[in-house]
Amino acid sequence: MQCSFDSMRLSGCKVVFRFRRFFAEFWLFCLAFNMYHNSSQKKFWTYDKEEKLDKLRLEANRKFCLKGMSSGKPESMFLDAQEEKVLFRHYENRLLDFCAMFKPAMPKTVVGTACMYFRRFYLNNSLMEYHPRTIMLTCAYLSCKVDEFNVSCTQFVGNLQESPAGQERALEQILEYELLLIQQLSFHLVVHNPYRPLEGFLIDLKTRYPLLENPEMLRKSAEDFLNRAAVTDAGLLFSPSQIGLTAILNSAARAGLKMEAYLTECMGLKEDKETLSKMYESMRRITSLIKAYELPKAEEVNTCKQKLERIHAEFATNLKRKHGYEDDDHVVKRQMVVEEEWTDEDLDAL
Repeated sequence: MQCSFDSMRLSGCKVVFRFRRFFAEFWLFCLAFNMYHNSSQKKFWTYDKEEKLDKLRLEANRKFCLKGMSSGKPESMFLDAQEEKVLFRHYENRLLDFCAMFKPAMPKTVVGTACMYFRRFYLNNSLMEYHPRTIMLTCAYLSCKVDEFNVSCTQFVGNLQESPAGQERALEQILEYELLLIQQLSFHLVVHNPYRPLEGFLIDLKTRYPLLENPEMLRKSAEDFLNRAAVTDAGLLFSPSQIGLTAILNSAARAGLKMEAYLTECMGLKEDKETLSKMYESMRRITSLIKAYELPKAEEVNTCKQKLERIHAEFATNLKRKHGYEDDDHVVKRQMVVEEEWTDEDLDAL
């Protein structure tokens, strides 16, 4: 009898623990949702149209080209906007490769934050002015700090398959670019990723949508969707909850499941046709961004990289570094580290 009573008490404790855990997770989801809508991300880094992003990148490209041509260099020497796009995608994927192989394993939110830093930085800067090889690692290093993924600087560069001297050179460059990166991000370092909203939607499905017996079956495909979204402009155009919900519905569609009732009944949009229509339009745009994404061809990347290295070799001793908090000429700036000391080949063994 005592044994039976103890079993019942233990079972009851497990139920209470699960309820408390669910409540805590769901509360965090709601808190994150509200925090985004009051965040610097929404106010300063969320745009309504893709054309605006294209315009900013074109302006950054043109600004550097005009600066270079003012010193007598021909326009043909410089990368055009499309060539910068090719190299941006190449180095963004090198960033993902580095994060995927990182030891200890890097949390998804840290990777997402690093990718967002990389995208934000090159909205207003040209790859010709700041080499993406170092910027991508600086983004990863800073995201580890901001998301409280505790690794030392020595541990961090230890993930580069390079000699101790090579790791030291890489670390010197990363630390030298860190303040520049923070400045160019306008000190807006908190990034709201769609991974937490995804967890919130899965919890909501488990509790309020009995038509779906096992919501966990959607997780793997939904997380893959978010990983693919991270290398598009989705995070600069849509809220994390919009991207997370799109991932859930895309995963359900791939499994042959219909989820319209979740939107109309559980989310209360049955009578709100306008909001529902806007939501579907956002989902369509997010999905289109992912479908349209293509990795650049290797020969295209190699051609553009050779051009980029020539530009950096030409201007490395002439360009003044935007270092610290000001761009004024009277601010003391350290001499630029020559990029040839640490190259792409140092990453190839990852």
